[in-house]
Amino acid sequence: MKKNRIALQIVSFGLIALSFIACDNDFASLNSDVLNSDVATNFDIYSTNEYNVTTYTKPLAPVQTNRSELTSLSGLTNLGVYDDAYGRTTASFVTQLTPSIFDPTFGDEARVDSVVVTIPYFSTITGIDDDGKTTYSLDSVISKSENYSNIKLNIFENNYFIRDFDPSAGFDVTQAYFSDRSSTLGPISTTILEGSELTFVDYDEMGSNMFVVDNEIDINDIGYDLKDVNNLDENGDKTLLSSESPGMRIMLEPSFWEDKILAKEGDAVLSNLNNFTEYFRGLYFKAEAINDDGSFLILNTASSNNANITIYYSTPNEDDPETRDSDTYVLNFGSNKINFFDNDFTLPIGDGDEINGDSRIYLKGGEGATAGIKLFDGFDAEAGMSVFDKFRNDFVNLDDNKFESSKRLVNEANLIFYVDRAQLDLLNEDPNNEPDRLYLYDAENKTPLLDYYLDATNTNFPSFSKTSHLGPLERVEDAADADYEKGIKYKLRITEHINNLLLSDSTNVELGLAVSLNVNIEDPSISITQNRVKTDDDLDLSVPISSVLTPRGTILYGSNVSDQDSSKRVYLEIYYTEPNY
Repeated sequence: MKKNRIALQIVSFGLIALSFIACDNDFASLNSDVLNSDVATNFDIYSTNEYNVTTYTKPLAPVQTNRSELTSLSGLTNLGVYDDAYGRTTASFVTQLTPSIFDPTFGDEARVDSVVVTIPYFSTITGIDDDGKTTYSLDSVISKSENYSNIKLNIFENNYFIRDFDPSAGFDVTQAYFSDRSSTLGPISTTILEGSELTFVDYDEMGSNMFVVDNEIDINDIGYDLKDVNNLDENGDKTLLSSESPGMRIMLEPSFWEDKILAKEGDAVLSNLNNFTEYFRGLYFKAEAINDDGSFLILNTASSNNANITIYYSTPNEDDPETRDSDTYVLNFGSNKINFFDNDFTLPIGDGDEINGDSRIYLKGGEGATAGIKLFDGFDAEAGMSVFDKFRNDFVNLDDNKFESSKRLVNEANLIFYVDRAQLDLLNEDPNNEPDRLYLYDAENKTPLLDYYLDATNTNFPSFSKTSHLGPLERVEDAADADYEKGIKYKLRITEHINNLLLSDSTNVELGLAVSLNVNIEDPSISITQNRVKTDDDLDLSVPISSVLTPRGTILYGSNVSDQDSSKRVYLEIYYTEPNY
């Protein structure tokens, strides 16, 4: 199996699970929960998909990529190169640093021996090999090749001050930073981001499958061992300290850190966080492709256990000046991080037709595109009322336009979206990179639908979460290649949303549709779930966070399709029960 078949799914708080690929059976029988044998003869069950649905693409301007106040999500960071049917996205990021200790005492004649940047990959343990070593699969690395492709990485001292609050809004609104290297205060100069470049120390750690040469990051699914260079065993080999899961491990040249950190012992800049973030404004991680190839990583830089920059330093031993005592000083990645996306799209995403709808819906994560969904859109000339009012009159009795009683009982309602398989195949899209989950939401109020709250949540395995409401991508095996399963359609159940429109006099708001990294992230009880979209005016546009965090994309059939494609048109199906007397 190709390594990049592992679908990307990240739990809030950082737990990853393999993606769940399933095919929901179409509706078979509803009356078991609604009727019984004593009354079944008085009711009939019907289905209809005649209600208008208008869908259109909504390309995104630069999106907000910082959420410093969201402690459970702030560590999720994109880095690397991603290629799909739309083209290429290259992700880099800038991050503040937070010392583990303030007012440190390093000691006389302290010197830096080595500096190590460590960021673990999200991985899953798969077993134990013949040598007794733990084996892993990577759950947060996407690569277009058979094996994981390396990336080139440059790290710079950042000279741009990252603010917590927006001074243009009276310092009571969180400062927004956007994917195009800008903020509400204006553009962020690349020259400021790329201050002093930090020099990598080339190394090849034999036996641990770790090497860094010429800033090339080796990406693999093999864990590595940390060894004590100062404590040798009887054979003269370095002793084992710990075995670590796969991750990025970079050694940096020490002199920068001696001047930046150790030389400031006793200085106010190391006394508190405010002083430190003003003095040392963080690091800028800039990714590039190697030989026009690369991998895309989603990293958890908030991992408190092993995501950090560790400065290994030593001081002379008081009793034996010929030896030195070793110690460490740790800098964690701060909560303020900003992702930057450089899109080179070969498939441009144009503005959709909000009035008439589009023949295709183009969905793309990051700085990509979402879709607008209008249910019961238009005017019914024969009934002399809007399609929505006609729908309500068909299903409920109204008194002064308010619900009085039911005429029909809605048993199930589904939105069905078909994948444009022909176009994706023509663009050589890897079926393994198709998004397994879409997120449907109230675009006006920026909240999930009622069905979201009533569906089961699986916090450990988000691939199994909300699967009744937000059905996973249904796939079929490719007849030409048994290693591939190609996406066919999504079925999104909105029964409670439809009942809410009928019974609670709710407003028929426009819905939004977006690709999703993890549908659990959209739960408002976990965090603020929408990020701002950059605009030239004060329009309150936003995009779901789980869409910003994933690079994946797809193409779906829309509402305004040709007669030839009519069988693939998006539709709303409603199963209902009504009396037959």
